[in-house]
Amino acid sequence: MKDLRKILWPFSVPYDGVTRVRNYLFEKGIFEQKSYDFPVIGIGNLSVGGTGKTPMTEYVLHLLKEEYHLATLSRGYGRSTKGFLPVTPEDHASEVGDEPLQFAIKFEQVAVAVCEDRQTGIAKLMQQTPKPEVVVLDDVFQHRKVQPGYLIMLTAYNDLFYKDLVLPAGNLRESRQGASRAHCIVVTKCPSSLGEREMQAIQMKIGAYSNASVYFSSIGYGEIQGNPAFTDYSTLRNKKITVVTGIAKPEPFFDFLKGKNLNFEALRFKDHHNFTPKELQALDQHEVILTTEKDYMRLNGKLHKATLLYVPIEMQFLKETERFNNDLLNFVKQHVPKE
Repeated sequence: MKDLRKILWPFSVPYDGVTRVRNYLFEKGIFEQKSYDFPVIGIGNLSVGGTGKTPMTEYVLHLLKEEYHLATLSRGYGRSTKGFLPVTPEDHASEVGDEPLQFAIKFEQVAVAVCEDRQTGIAKLMQQTPKPEVVVLDDVFQHRKVQPGYLIMLTAYNDLFYKDLVLPAGNLRESRQGASRAHCIVVTKCPSSLGEREMQAIQMKIGAYSNASVYFSSIGYGEIQGNPAFTDYSTLRNKKITVVTGIAKPEPFFDFLKGKNLNFEALRFKDHHNFTPKELQALDQHEVILTTEKDYMRLNGKLHKATLLYVPIEMQFLKETERFNNDLLNFVKQHVPKE
């Protein structure tokens, strides 16, 4: 499919040209960017979906939540509402988006909100009590009207940005040179066995586009959640399992489940898919629905017969965890306003 898409390269030229001009206008100050006197951390990527922004956002929130009043702001992709909305655990994914709802459920002490306009969203968050000391922006790399003080760029191991092309011939939202804006770059979804030599080769190739520090991470899968009758994977081995995914790149999830010796039927939907009543009715006829944590946010409470389970995930650095943590913590400490 990737090779076939290369025939679309002539259409990528004007797209690339428009994004380059836009970035140039921001860099020269012709288009205005807003920066802040408190820590704003941005998380994003150059490519379309599937790089692990949600587990990265959760990692940052876990790292900072004990010391600071935090807020996280997302667009709320796929939601039916508009404008600024605070997100609570009682909200529905259709109204606020699946990822923000997941943050609100897992981080009760974090102010979670959605807003298409990041400047407006930040301004409204700063009116809340307690006032956030740090704001974490999810999926913000191309939203140039806000200038994060610390910008984390993600690129997936199996879809590295320096091997890719601009849309529609590839998956890049802008040219590879956009990586130069990042303060650090995290290669996500790496195999846990990734060797030092390959890491160095990847770092060298990234270095052609960015001077940022480069880190390597993998995805760690947790124990099954959703029903106390199913506490580990062995309890599912005699069940008829349907794995439902509405994420960009579900293959690593499937591979993990196969590694647990589970036999399952896989039903794939597009990223952030909003399930129709007809689809929900069909899913409810299955015995066990096993899904991702993000998909669970959109399915929970909508199935009445099927047993609905999910697998939580987290991001794990392969090395230099302390270095990443210290760099981020030092940035925050330097920019939290002195009382």
